Amino acid sequence: MNPYIMSILMCNLALGTIITAASYHWFLAWVGLELNTLAIIPILAKHHHPRATEAATKYFIIQATASSIILFSSIINAWHTGTWDITQLTTQPAPTMLLIALAMKLGLAPMHFWLPEAMQGTDTTTAFIIATWQKLPP
Repeated sequence: MNPYIMSILMCNLALGTIITAASYHWFLAWVGLELNTLAIIPILAKHHHPRATEAATKYFIIQATASSIILFSSIINAWHTGTWDITQLTTQPAPTMLLIALAMKLGLAPMHFWLPEAMQGTDTTTAFIIATWQKLPP
């Protein structure tokens, strides 16, 4: 992979983390998580090997599912409370759905089965990024 493209993707990883950590709005937190996910997919698939493609596909499907659950949870919360503020998570289905989505994103048990399989298809550096940096924004 071209070093310029790799540096742009790494900057997008950092930017997605910063946007998510600094947001007080559910939609901006979701945008930061999506930016982070979309930046790691080409890094996962940079080796043209079937295992790398499978790992990138599994990672994308799980992260997209979890992101849609986060967005749905925030919409339900905004509908009931009238605000998109992160600190106003008061309605009952929203925190439960958010907890499930964050467990999926982090690879916590019982939704952790995708993580070892995604890490097996990548090299050591990319597996290190998945195991550490990608866990910061959620």
